[in-house]
Amino acid sequence: MTVRPTDGACQTRGVTETIVELKKRGFISLNAHPAGCAANVAELVDHALAHREATGAGSPAEPGEGCAVILGASTGYGLASTIAAAFTHGLPTLGVCLERPPSRTRTATAGWYNVAAVHDEARARGATVHILNADCFAHDTKRQILELAREHGPVRLLVNSIASPVRTDPDSGETYRSVLKPVGQPYVTKSIRLDTGEITTAELEPATDEEIEHTRRVMGGEDWALWIEALDAADVLADDFRTVAYTYIGPEVSHPIYRSGSIGQAKAHLEATARDLAAARGDAPGGAWTSVNGAAVTQASAAIPTVPLYLALLMAVTRDLGVEYQSVEAQILRLFDQVLRADTELNLDEEGRIRVDDWELDPAIQAEIARRWELVTTENLHELGDFARFEHEFDRLFGFGVEGVDYAAPVEVDVPFEGTTA
Repeated sequence: MTVRPTDGACQTRGVTETIVELKKRGFISLNAHPAGCAANVAELVDHALAHREATGAGSPAEPGEGCAVILGASTGYGLASTIAAAFTHGLPTLGVCLERPPSRTRTATAGWYNVAAVHDEARARGATVHILNADCFAHDTKRQILELAREHGPVRLLVNSIASPVRTDPDSGETYRSVLKPVGQPYVTKSIRLDTGEITTAELEPATDEEIEHTRRVMGGEDWALWIEALDAADVLADDFRTVAYTYIGPEVSHPIYRSGSIGQAKAHLEATARDLAAARGDAPGGAWTSVNGAAVTQASAAIPTVPLYLALLMAVTRDLGVEYQSVEAQILRLFDQVLRADTELNLDEEGRIRVDDWELDPAIQAEIARRWELVTTENLHELGDFARFEHEFDRLFGFGVEGVDYAAPVEVDVPFEGTTA
C-alpha cells in the first residue's frame, strides 16, 4: 500500500491524514503527493508572475476583455498554459481535464492535486480560474464551458493540450484508442528501463490501418475543430480569437516511433486542422496555429520508448554545451508572449507552425546527441547522459522530490478539486 494511515487516524474534513510514499511501476507513478504538487504549482505561479513583471506581459483583464479556455489543463503543457493565461496575462481562465479523485486506498492523481492548488493560488492572488473535471470530448462538457464563457468571455484564446489515450465520439458513441507504433515496418530502438536505468532494446510491430485511424480520431484535430465550432455557434468567440494546439517533431532518432509513426499521422492531421481553421478566419484578426514545443519530461512522453533516454542525453548535452534546457513553463511563457502580445512577432516555420523547439533542434545539440546515442550503454549512461536529472524531474511530476516538502509528515490526501475563483 502506498498510502499509510498515521497512528490515531487524524481526521481532517472526515478523511484520514496519511504519509504518502513514492511508488512507481515503469513510466507510471502509482500515487501523488498533495503537498509536493501544491509546491510545484506555487513555483510555477511565481515564475508566471515574475515573467509578467519583467516583460509587462499583462495585468488582470477588465470585464469583457476576454477569457482563455485550456483543454487538458491539469498537467504538463496544459497546466503551464493555465497558469500563464491566468497569472501572466491576467485572463479569466476556464479549463477541462479528467483526473481520478482520492479514495480510501489511493491518493488522487497528480493532476487532481495540481488543479486544487491552482484554484487555491487563484483565490489567494486575485485571479479567476475555473477548471472542470469532465470528459473533454463530451457535448455536456462543451455546454458547461459555454455557460462559463458567457459569464467571463468572450473567448480570446483556446488551447488544445489534450493527451488522452482514449476518445469516445460524442455523436456515435464509438470509442477510439490511440497506439504508439511505427507505420509500415517494425521498429527496433534503444530504450531505458526507468526502474533500473538499464539500457535495453525496444521492438514494436507496425500499426494496422485501423489503429492509425483510431489514433487520428483521438489525437488529431477533429475534436479541436468541434470545440471551436461549438463556441462559434454560441457566439462567444472574441473578434480577435486565437487558438493553438501543441505538437512535436523531435530528433530523427525518434521519428520512426513518433513523427513518422501512428502518433505522427495524428499530429499531421492536427496541423492540417490548424491550416483549415486559419483559412476559415480569412482576414479576421487573431489566428489558428500549432505550436511545435520542445522535448519535456511529462507523463505522456515517458511512455514513448526512445524519449526517456533521449531526454537524459539532451539534459547532459545542453549542460555540457552551456545551453539552457528550456522547461515546460519557459516554453509556454515564450509561446504566450507570441500569441497574446501584439508587440511580439510570431516565430513561424515554412508550414505556418509556431516554433518554440529551436533550442532543442539546434544542429550542434542534435549532432552531439546523435554521437552519444550510438555510444551509450548501461555502464556509461551517467557519463554521457543525465539520467539522475530525468528521474528527479519525473518524480516531481507527481509531487515527490520537491524542496521544502516534509515527506515524513502526514498529509491530507482528500483535497477538494472544485472551486470557481474570482
